[in-house]
Amino acid sequence: MTPATEAIEVVELEKHYGATRAVDGLSLRVATGEVFGILGPNGAGKTTTVEILEGYRRPDRGTVRVLGLDPIADGRRLRPQVGVMLQEGGLAPGIRPLEALRLFASFYDDADDPERLLGALGLDDARQTFVRRLSGGQRQRLSLALALVGRPRVLFLDEPTAGMDPHARATTWDLVRGLRNDGVTVVLTTHGMDEAEQLCDRLAIVDHGRLVALGTPTELTSAAAGDETRFSCTAGIAVVELGAALGLGPDAVTETRAGEYLIAAEATPELVADLAVWLRDAGIRLGELQAGRRSLEEVFLRLTRELPS
Repeated sequence: MTPATEAIEVVELEKHYGATRAVDGLSLRVATGEVFGILGPNGAGKTTTVEILEGYRRPDRGTVRVLGLDPIADGRRLRPQVGVMLQEGGLAPGIRPLEALRLFASFYDDADDPERLLGALGLDDARQTFVRRLSGGQRQRLSLALALVGRPRVLFLDEPTAGMDPHARATTWDLVRGLRNDGVTVVLTTHGMDEAEQLCDRLAIVDHGRLVALGTPTELTSAAAGDETRFSCTAGIAVVELGAALGLGPDAVTETRAGEYLIAAEATPELVADLAVWLRDAGIRLGELQAGRRSLEEVFLRLTRELPS
């Protein structure tokens, strides 16, 4: 990744609150047009990092550049090029969505059309509803529309689909993909592992202010897998018998939850063939076979030391 393709550069970033190091020597780069996810448990430093990128907090040490600009020193030049979606929009409860969008649009020289954004975010029916009467999901969609109204080159999304129903969530995912296709850089923080895996080109996992993993979702889930094979089928199969048929020990196959199984062995062609034969002879239909990968949630828990390794 060359500097010309970087939308965000963070080098040895530190932020302290008294004796607490919220961010501790963090370095990362985000490419232009990339959807980049920052994951971490509560208190990991991800929110502080994003607030520094947005120019709301001043770093104690390190270098931060967004679109080649210092978020603090060059804030006036940077802010018109950045969109920020917060979990709490901070809008006056007596304002309506269309009024809010028109107000925000007036701050920009080349704003998007408020009417178009209302339609794109599924808020047409709520245009005249006071903010205080909007549902949680509607408020989230309005916050996203407000972040987009200035046609940002870099967009920061904090838990963008929290409180949304499945349809609105899918619509938001499609919108984020469309922004990426248009060359917008998106930085996403979320606790939804499925959301991170579906949307993000790359992920940074942060814990105690430090970067503990960086890569594509596939790279992270494959690298952590080790020698194991997962499959699903009918619940309650004879796992000891299957282990013996595979030439493994009595504890090699475990039912991790109803109908989902883990084999403590690499998914070699021989093992996969023997598994298929055993299931066929037992009259059991194979649901899913997953070789050489952990779920992103498992990787996250293991790396943030919430799951024993």
